[in-house]
Amino acid sequence: MVQQGVSSSMPAHQPPVLADVAAEAGVSVSTVSRVLTGRTPVSEKLRERVLAAVERLGYRPNAAAQTLVSGRRSTVAVLARNTLRFGYAATLQGIEEAARSAGMVVNIAVVESGDPAEIRRTIDLVLTQALAGAIVIEFDSVGIKTLEALPSSVPVVAAAGARHRRTGRPHAFLDDAEGGRLATEYLLGLGHATVHHIAIPTTRARSGRTEGWRQALQAAGAPVPELIQADYSPASGYRAAQRLIARTDVTAILCGNDELAIGAARAFQERGVRIPGDVSLVGFDDQPFAEMWMPALTTVAQDFADLGRRTFALLEQWLRSGRRPPDSAVLPHLVVRDSAAPPRA
Repeated sequence: MVQQGVSSSMPAHQPPVLADVAAEAGVSVSTVSRVLTGRTPVSEKLRERVLAAVERLGYRPNAAAQTLVSGRRSTVAVLARNTLRFGYAATLQGIEEAARSAGMVVNIAVVESGDPAEIRRTIDLVLTQALAGAIVIEFDSVGIKTLEALPSSVPVVAAAGARHRRTGRPHAFLDDAEGGRLATEYLLGLGHATVHHIAIPTTRARSGRTEGWRQALQAAGAPVPELIQADYSPASGYRAAQRLIARTDVTAILCGNDELAIGAARAFQERGVRIPGDVSLVGFDDQPFAEMWMPALTTVAQDFADLGRRTFALLEQWLRSGRRPPDSAVLPHLVVRDSAAPPRA
């Protein structure tokens, strides 16, 4: 039995195409095209017939078809090493929201490694699409290599955490070096003699939140402790903190993200070290769980969704004006909660 109002020629498991709309309305494909593009006048009765068929079938023109009809490309590729971690996912969310508001489609391509052949394969696949432009999430070394490998013929902008010297591509920055400086100055202001640092990997030598930490200590004339390198996970923070537990000179720690801070807190608390009574902890990023942790985590807040929106705005500006836009940067801010306090007397 054929459901009334739905063409029997259209497979139920496939989205409707222009020919299905034409069959449903009882008109030619060219008539449907004229109605949907609005370029050629048709009678009001015919227009209503076609639009009713569109509504019944739930037809939506795809990006490729719209490009052919309008001549305007509407697809933006986003290339990233990771799509699951908090900063990456929230930045992608901001990009997608802004693109949707602009009537554009986002295609996400994951670059699985920094191997040049892998980067080239991913870029080649992306460039088979009719792109308006591309965005690179440049939070890691893979992002940097991907940005460098993209051809200059494609408008490309990048979302980045750390400011760096001007390149040929427009950037939206978070300026996490400023965040590292703010957090370190806050801990020094509480009376700590110095601040230890459990760091996430950096994209460049002496950049980002680690560089802000170092600069703040040097400006205050405070000792600069050995850097404790970690990755991004709570387990890595746990292991890094175990290197500091037995030391009596450790009273304050800046962690490269909130997950490292949570792992470090677990390591200290297992050994009976109180936070913030014995050791103060400050995180980075202000992830949703930071406020709910016990004690609530003092952290540097970075608005990744806003970063995504600002990055897309740069690309949209470039596409509309044909001119390379200036970089965009927003300063982070410190959220003071319960995990940091003055050192014991």
